[in-house]
Amino acid sequence: MGLFRRAARARLASRVIKRLRRAGATEARYHSASFTVRFVRPGEDQPSEVRLDEVPRGRVDQFVAGFLRAPGLPATWAEARPLLRPVLRGAATRSTAPLCRPAFPYLSEFVVVDQPDTMTYVTITHGWGVTDDEVFAAARANLSGAKLLGAATEPVVVQFVDDGDAYWTSHLLLDGWLAGLAEQVGGRPVAFAPERGLLLVTADGSAHVAELFARSESIYLASPRAITPMAYAPDDSGRTVPYAGAHHAARIRRAEAVLSSCEYAKQAADLPGAAEMLLTGDGRTRALWPQDEPVLLPKVDEVQLGERVVAWDELLPHLSAQGLYPERWRAESFPPVDDDAG
Repeated sequence: MGLFRRAARARLASRVIKRLRRAGATEARYHSASFTVRFVRPGEDQPSEVRLDEVPRGRVDQFVAGFLRAPGLPATWAEARPLLRPVLRGAATRSTAPLCRPAFPYLSEFVVVDQPDTMTYVTITHGWGVTDDEVFAAARANLSGAKLLGAATEPVVVQFVDDGDAYWTSHLLLDGWLAGLAEQVGGRPVAFAPERGLLLVTADGSAHVAELFARSESIYLASPRAITPMAYAPDDSGRTVPYAGAHHAARIRRAEAVLSSCEYAKQAADLPGAAEMLLTGDGRTRALWPQDEPVLLPKVDEVQLGERVVAWDELLPHLSAQGLYPERWRAESFPPVDDDAG
């Protein structure tokens, strides 16, 4: 994680802690690994937790006040249903037993209860008497699905800035929504969601695409509310999928490498035995396996086993998947060196 992003996260935590203490909370502490502030509510003995990536920009006081007033979920499905919204977050996002499902590589779809001053993650134990699929469907149905008016005479960049209620980045989950912007951006849409509250859309084949790859990575690495530096586009059926433009292959690989390294780093903070992952100078992803002992490896281009480097495909037959998201593979010991290789 970059210095600027760490500093931005620490500043936000400091503001939240000050507001909590003014409200009478005690034992407020910032936990940088999980990007949370844990504290004890006035009159309670057990600690609570604020997820800092859910604090709206510029609305710390309102968010904390709402969080202190409404810590729980609505009691009934009738109360909850109109308040549900889907959100895109990193797959390694921490929450207490959250209701979530994979959305895109290294990203998951979560469901939140949207209230005026706070946002609460729905858990797998919501107790509303409906299926998880019904919860996800209701959340998506509550998005505005707003359409833009007018038409572009040449490729342009359309910027959606969220005021806290629009959930623009979540619209990428709606089949057909991104494809429906083709006339407004001047071609097949390509979208970027570098942080909560910001969605950038332009036309494929334009010079704007390269510019937005660079801009999105910069925003993503500096933001305490980062989502993804990758690009997304509609497939032939209108469903949003990762962008695969061949003329931007190097940029696509880098964006996925940056996202995967950040998500695996978050996952590793709470996963014993997780191997460290890094980006090499030429943009490859590499996992570090320094000692000949069991380890959980992320999906990478190559793995450094002590002093030697082995390609992922060569190592994969010696590994076992663990059913995680993002997935990791368990390795028991260094595989033998193939003396005949090369």
